[in-house]
Amino acid sequence: MLQNSFLHVPSIGAKTEQRIWESGISCLNDFLEEPPDFLSKSKVDLICHHIGISNKKIASVEPAYFCSSFASGDHWRIFKEFRDTTAYIDIETTGLGGPGDIITTIALYDGERIFHYVNGTNLHDFVHDIQQYKVIVSYNGKTFDVPFIERYFGISIPHAHLDLRFILHSLGLSGGLKSCEQQLGIGRTGPMADVDGFFAILLWREYKRKNDLKALETLLSYNIQDAVNLEYIMVWAYNRKLSGIPLTLNMLEPCRLPDNPFSIDAATVNRIKQYNSGFHRGWSR
Repeated sequence: MLQNSFLHVPSIGAKTEQRIWESGISCLNDFLEEPPDFLSKSKVDLICHHIGISNKKIASVEPAYFCSSFASGDHWRIFKEFRDTTAYIDIETTGLGGPGDIITTIALYDGERIFHYVNGTNLHDFVHDIQQYKVIVSYNGKTFDVPFIERYFGISIPHAHLDLRFILHSLGLSGGLKSCEQQLGIGRTGPMADVDGFFAILLWREYKRKNDLKALETLLSYNIQDAVNLEYIMVWAYNRKLSGIPLTLNMLEPCRLPDNPFSIDAATVNRIKQYNSGFHRGWSR
């Protein structure tokens, strides 16, 4: 879709982009070969100049350029071109970012490989690993995950950032990640189906107090499932957005959810639920 977009060019709005498409020009290179008649020479020259910049940025894999040029509602347009350098990330923490709150685990999925990071073992490896990618996809990460990561590690995350919370909201899906998963037919099942992010805190506490590895593995399974589901949802959202574009463009193939390397231990979950029968549901970040 990026090769078919003109909205990132200064002074080009949705109506002008629509007229360009209606004139028979469907992509950037078509414009270079035969600009439409309804634009002035100065406007054509401006657009051609920025198309040259765009082509260079695509070739040199610089997606952040487009995120800074597009309105936030159009960031989804970069996904296909830069999918190979995209990381889907999710973090678990001990709170909402107040004094003393820490990151407990991080899950990173790049469409092929799953990485996990645990506080006290390899958490700081994330700082190096995330630099191998140019785009991140999250759910509510612009508000929570990325600011928390930047404060906790004292680093900057300059990546192009596709936050599914806002993309899905523009498609009529709202609520937390688990609610959106249910609406898309990939809701959780089993003993963790009725829990939210607060239960991840309880799992971490159980692991730290008792060195309960089953609690840690359950937490990692939960965290990783959040991350890998993001790719499925991103592809779905991209295709839905694409269906609203008046061009004949190929949809992305639905992606397969990978096997989770960790398992949820039902006995551990049920025990923690029993001991925390009043655990707070609806904890949101």
